[in-house]
Amino acid sequence: MPFSLLKYGLNKDYPFEKNADLPAPSALKQHYDVVIIGAGGHGVATAYYLAKYHGITNVAVLEKGYLGGGNTARNTAVIRSNYLTSEGVKFYSESVKLFQGLSNEFDFNIMYSRRGQLTLAHTDAAIRGFRQRTEVNKHFGGKTELIDPQQIRELVPSLNMNPADQPVLAGLWHIDGATARHDAVAWGYAKGATQRGVELHQLTEVTGVDVEKGKVTGVQTNRGKVSCGCVVQAVAGHSSIVAGMAGIRMPITTYPLQAMVTQPVKPFLDPLVSSPALHCYVQQTGRGELVFGGGSDPYPLYNTRSTMDLKESLLAHAVELFPFMANMRLMRQWAGLTDMTSDYSPIMGLSPVDNYYLDAGWGTWGFKSTPICGKTMAELVATGKVPELIAPFAMSRFDTFRQVNEMGATAASH
Repeated sequence: MPFSLLKYGLNKDYPFEKNADLPAPSALKQHYDVVIIGAGGHGVATAYYLAKYHGITNVAVLEKGYLGGGNTARNTAVIRSNYLTSEGVKFYSESVKLFQGLSNEFDFNIMYSRRGQLTLAHTDAAIRGFRQRTEVNKHFGGKTELIDPQQIRELVPSLNMNPADQPVLAGLWHIDGATARHDAVAWGYAKGATQRGVELHQLTEVTGVDVEKGKVTGVQTNRGKVSCGCVVQAVAGHSSIVAGMAGIRMPITTYPLQAMVTQPVKPFLDPLVSSPALHCYVQQTGRGELVFGGGSDPYPLYNTRSTMDLKESLLAHAVELFPFMANMRLMRQWAGLTDMTSDYSPIMGLSPVDNYYLDAGWGTWGFKSTPICGKTMAELVATGKVPELIAPFAMSRFDTFRQVNEMGATAASH
């Protein structure tokens, strides 16, 4: 709990914090040391850590829409570290640790809630895969264990143990699985960054990137041209488009990813429950709403529309897991854009253009990496050296055949 919230609750005068909002819009300066393209969680987190830990404050975060209005506002806010590879587990475990302390660091409640994540195994092959993941997670700092059907019944009494005639044989229980309020995370980072001198420019679209002799020199926007010492790209589903402005071809394909939520009901489901075999996961929010998600659409598209096909198939699988949900009312449906790489791992670090840094390829796991991504990208910009934690995610791995294969590590396989 953030200390300011505790003091607020105990103070009979209900103190109001002055200047709590973000600074008013301002004119763009002609030059910045760092330009960050994208004011989602990753962009503002990078700005925050640059200012707080490296003293770099001549920074502009440029956002074509509004703060946290892209994929940050379109995800299901799951936090976890139960991945397949040692590189992935180490990276996301550090992110989970940072999430746990963000409310106090910001003095701003991000509504972090540790609830655990349960992934269901319906076949012997899935159990073998889960056993391997359990050992990798334990070895590299994750808190994950393999549990049997009786333990699953105790965790989730309302779960159908034989959905779609695929009996639940075991489960991967990730103790550190959690959720947080996604927009609160973005606002917390943005508030901390702007208080330290970083400029946040919303409704400022980057329309071009200036490159001279293989080095980035500035960006063009709908509000004019800005020169800069370096650029950090953090634009989620539009990674290929923005990188193309700098002449960089990304090994990324973009797909829509849809989710939906019901009207609120009395709390009954604490863990996050997913079934890769059924391409479905279910969680209940703190307000009682049930959130459903699954695999991305099977075709590339830059569009965040909702479809009836996905609604029917996803809800059919959700009802298999929890049959009594059949009579619940759906409140809304939405989609985001996932920038998928061939090995299901991100692209972080250097690019073919000098001083142009990449934060891309996040697919469906961008929100959970927000703190550690911001911290490591800030270190890279400040020192010029790639942090060891993100070195395996360099784009050059596709040329040297050193992929970090996380296929199948998502809560609902793609």
